[in-house]
Amino acid sequence: MPEKIYSNVDDGLLLLAINRRSEISENRIDLCPEDQLLQISTKSLPKDMSFRPHKHNRLRRETFTTNEAWIILKGSVEARFWDIDDKLILKTILNEGDCAVVFHAGHGFRVLEEETILYEVKNGPYYGQLKDKSFIEGEE
Repeated sequence: MPEKIYSNVDDGLLLLAINRRSEISENRIDLCPEDQLLQISTKSLPKDMSFRPHKHNRLRRETFTTNEAWIILKGSVEARFWDIDDKLILKTILNEGDCAVVFHAGHGFRVLEEETILYEVKNGPYYGQLKDKSFIEGEE
């Protein structure tokens, strides 16, 4: 099961979820609650497995914030996460195959290995850094 980190300030507010590659199994694991903007699941797939072709229906969705996920493909990063009061709540290493999904936490990372490769996934639309981000003072 993914590690879920909750706010120390706003009781019950899910800040982020971290899933380690070693936790991926044949059983589907949903990393995100159904009400979050990003929906990410894991599952180890056997050879010749397939699923029925489909498309998604057009639905109106409202977005008030940005959810973000990092999926480490190669290498590692030291990830840091802040609570909604801008106090550091977690520092951890994300390695190859690990995934961090950020719902409400401040976040940043430092690359630990040369040629580290990751996917960064966010909901859109994107209106540029000035509208999208507020920087946490005193942190890089």
